[in-house]
Amino acid sequence: MANVYNRIQENKIKTAILISLFLAFIITLGYAYSILTDTPPQGIIFFAAMLSIIMSMVSYFAGDKIALASSRAHEVSKEANPYLYRIVENVSIAAGLPTPKVYVINDPAMNAFATGRNPKLASIAFTTGIIEGLENEELEAVAAHELSHVKNYDTRLMMIVAVLVGAITLIGDLVWHGHLFGGRRSSNREGGQAEAILAIVALVFLILSPIIAQLIQLAVSRKREYLADASAVLLTRYAQGLASALQKIGAQGTPMRNANGATAHLYFSNPFGSGSRFRNLWSTHPPIEKRIAALREMGNVK
Repeated sequence: MANVYNRIQENKIKTAILISLFLAFIITLGYAYSILTDTPPQGIIFFAAMLSIIMSMVSYFAGDKIALASSRAHEVSKEANPYLYRIVENVSIAAGLPTPKVYVINDPAMNAFATGRNPKLASIAFTTGIIEGLENEELEAVAAHELSHVKNYDTRLMMIVAVLVGAITLIGDLVWHGHLFGGRRSSNREGGQAEAILAIVALVFLILSPIIAQLIQLAVSRKREYLADASAVLLTRYAQGLASALQKIGAQGTPMRNANGATAHLYFSNPFGSGSRFRNLWSTHPPIEKRIAALREMGNVK
């Protein structure tokens, strides 16, 4: 299983690099704002970051309830669905985690998601489609993937990413809705032409910043999916189970009834179904074929 450990370490490093790029991006954005308005960048960065943190903390503490409610999931007990509950319970024991609350979503699309800001408050939800459509070892692999998100504190990480994205978006909005050129340096000063060119570059950067931020956020989300896949293989010691589940879900390609962009990153696979290459560029998940290819490198996968 050496490739599994290598894959886990590789994805952790790449995530750290992406977060570092995010921080550098915010600092650069603050300086771009200061060039346009002739004001110190520290104030705008601090204000945008604090407002984003407040908004994200609300999502952090209530996000699990929002996700479960928006997907119309209902909790099931061990007595009501012993088959599903025991799968989650067994994987939780293997992962060294407390057994999360188990939910079922009445939806024919094959999908699942985990939520909760820490392992003690975690919940995992499965659609009726995935329960009925997967074999025991495949469903176990999906449960292992979702519990790996819990164990890796991906909810907490994505909250940090949301704060960074929010800060970038707010800085851009403040520029557009504020006095964009009100504090601009006068072009009559020495070197005014060079300053004007620099201001144009800064303005273009501010315009493109929300798109760049979104792409970085999607990149972080995809890396965490690869990491959860590798962690699931480490738990089940059976890469073929996860690969087979992905193949069946990819073949079905059915979008979920209550899918929305706010919770899309939580799901096991893209809840909007398969799409074109351009659409996949804006997806929170890597293409299923790439996830299967990565699994082939970890174990005996057909």
